[in-house]
Amino acid sequence: MNEAGRLKFTFLVFFGGFLAVILRLGWWQIYQKEPLLAQAENQRWEEKNIPAKRGEIFFADQHPLALSLPFYNLFAFKPELKVDFHTLGEKISALLETDTQKREKLENLMVEKLNRAPLWIPLYEKIEPDQKKAIDQLGINGLHFEEKFSRFYPEASQAAHLLGFVGKNEEGKDQGYFGLEGFYEEKLKGKEGKVIQENDALGRPIILGNNYEVPPKNGADLILFLDRQLQWIVEQKLEEGVLKYGAKEGLVIITNPKEGSVLAMAAFPDFDPNEYSQTDPLLFLNPAISATFEPGSIFKPLIMAIALENQVVTPETICPCEGPLEIGEYRISTWNNQYYPQSTMTEIIQHSDNVGMAFVAQKVGLEKILSGLEKFGFGKITGIDLQGEVSPALREAKYWSPIDLATLGFGQGIAVTPLQMVQAMGAIANNGKMVSPRVVASIVDEKGKQEAIPKKEQSVISSHTSQEITKMMVNAVDNGEAKWAKIEGAKIAGKTGTAQIPISGHYDPQKTVASFIGFAPADNPEFLMLVTLNEPTTSPWAAETAAPLWFEIAREIFTVKGINPK
Repeated sequence: MNEAGRLKFTFLVFFGGFLAVILRLGWWQIYQKEPLLAQAENQRWEEKNIPAKRGEIFFADQHPLALSLPFYNLFAFKPELKVDFHTLGEKISALLETDTQKREKLENLMVEKLNRAPLWIPLYEKIEPDQKKAIDQLGINGLHFEEKFSRFYPEASQAAHLLGFVGKNEEGKDQGYFGLEGFYEEKLKGKEGKVIQENDALGRPIILGNNYEVPPKNGADLILFLDRQLQWIVEQKLEEGVLKYGAKEGLVIITNPKEGSVLAMAAFPDFDPNEYSQTDPLLFLNPAISATFEPGSIFKPLIMAIALENQVVTPETICPCEGPLEIGEYRISTWNNQYYPQSTMTEIIQHSDNVGMAFVAQKVGLEKILSGLEKFGFGKITGIDLQGEVSPALREAKYWSPIDLATLGFGQGIAVTPLQMVQAMGAIANNGKMVSPRVVASIVDEKGKQEAIPKKEQSVISSHTSQEITKMMVNAVDNGEAKWAKIEGAKIAGKTGTAQIPISGHYDPQKTVASFIGFAPADNPEFLMLVTLNEPTTSPWAAETAAPLWFEIAREIFTVKGINPK
């Protein structure tokens, strides 16, 4: 190729390259304009979330049950570091680890990260506030902290079933589960803030740039009705009682029946919400609201109240009961095979007479009993402010047989939750007015504004019926099968219950739920308490297990709270 040819070829190469550049620039300017502008904006502007502090939970006396504690994640911005990486790693690891081997390992890991990463390097997570302060005092440029919060339960397992816990959701964010944490999730979690900052080419914030910040809105605090002294007593005594009576599990609920306020609530076995990930998930369910059982004889005062309210019987009405009651192919006997002919309604409650209560149920009739039970709140949730509440449905009248009606009179063949029993018995204790149970007394927002949770109540039975049933329950405590365990001089209205557990279509006589429910002082109650023991092995009878545990806790309450039980 001659000189002219080479020049022509060279021109064509340069012209082709120039044309390619022009076309490429045109492609970027015309067809890729919007995506490139968006990419440039993303590089220039950075959006970060500012975590909101989760609201805290307190006993009635302001002692904390759940706290949100700050912690910090440590980052290094490499272009700003003016210190040797080994020196940096040595100084920081010395503040974070006391063990020599762990300190050396951490130092080497930090140096490795600093040598490998180009700009922002995460060095350490979950640094305590005092550790952050010590690192700040080193005065090393290029170190930055990201503030976050962690949930901490200072009382460990205390009130665990009532609290629930904070875990991670599918997005990896904190979320409340079960109990108060789950029910009040929206109020507790608050709202994250945002900061939008202008960065330079290296990704560093421009101090005088156009930065925008939306501050976070911290979550609200919860002040409970929960009494710290009572909760401690209940948890201690319940654990002792479960072990003493060889029970599978146990439960105690204490409320103020006039206010519906939950003063104590405990189940055993329990769990530590700080260590929820190491817990059997079945323990997360609060048996007070999530478990059902056949109440047995603690149900009898409610059936009797419906009978009195409908004026079907009076406390002096005589039962024409002489022995076992035959209904079709079924035979109803008393719990101890002892019979008390010509018993009054008061004596039927005193002797916990199944035959007598079957007579009462038949006399009232299914329609009126179901109507009365609906008024007492059965068949629907109580509406307590805890996540996880269930409610067994009441069967329609067409699905009840004559034997079902008879056994309903003594609390078999119907499923309820423990809290439903407490709410219903509260109507008897509160002069006929039933108050919906509640755990939270007030909600306090981040500005300190306090919102009280209103009381909800409704009339269920007349004041007269309430007083008559109360007298019958006082007589049952003073003269019934658990009288050996009663507190001398105390006027307590109560009732034992021993319900056989249905297994594979029949009742197991050795597997029972033993319970005692009562309120005191009977004429002006300051507390109502339910104690249940599931499958006690020392004795299946409530009079020998749940009742003495109830009275043992009540003695402590009278002393600690200075209540005159008479």
